[in-house]
Amino acid sequence: MTSPPTLTRYRTLIVEGREGVRRSDLLAELAHLGFLVRRMPTSLHHLDPALPYRELLAGPGRLAVDGGILRELVYGPLRRGRSRVTWIQALDFAEAVAERDGAMLHLMARAPAGHTYRLRGEAADASVAYDHAFLTLAQHVPVVTLDVREPARPIRAHPPHEHQLRP
Repeated sequence: MTSPPTLTRYRTLIVEGREGVRRSDLLAELAHLGFLVRRMPTSLHHLDPALPYRELLAGPGRLAVDGGILRELVYGPLRRGRSRVTWIQALDFAEAVAERDGAMLHLMARAPAGHTYRLRGEAADASVAYDHAFLTLAQHVPVVTLDVREPARPIRAHPPHEHQLRP
C-alpha cells in the first residue's frame, strides 16, 4: 500500500475501484490519519448525480470519500446500457477535487507475486473501463493507484481434539 506521507499531502481523496476490491482497511487508515471519511450511497441523486459530492467538497478539513461517480460511469453502461453520469460531470467533479488539493485513488487488487489470475466477464470489462476512466481523469486531477489486495496469510490448522480422532 502507498505510504501515508504520499496520501497525507492531499486534502481530499476520492476512493474508487471495481467491485470486490477491499476498501475498509484503507478507509480506516485514512480516518486514523485525520481524514473525515464519508461513504456515499449507492443510488445517485436523481437530477444531479454530482450534487452530494459538490456539497461535501464545499466543507472544510481533510476529506476521504468512498466514491460513486466513477462506479456509475463504469457500471451504468455495463448493467443498464448507459450511465446516469456524463463525462462532462465526471470531468467537472475531477476538477473540483483538484481545486480542493485532492486526488483520485484508483484501487486495484493485483495477483500476489508468482500467481496470475484472469478477470472474466463484467469484472474484466469493469477493470478496463476503470483504467480508461482514470487515464482520462488524470488530465484533470492527480490519480494515485493503490494495490489493496490482502497480504497472503498462512493457513493454519488447529490441532485435532481427542474426540475428533475417534472413528
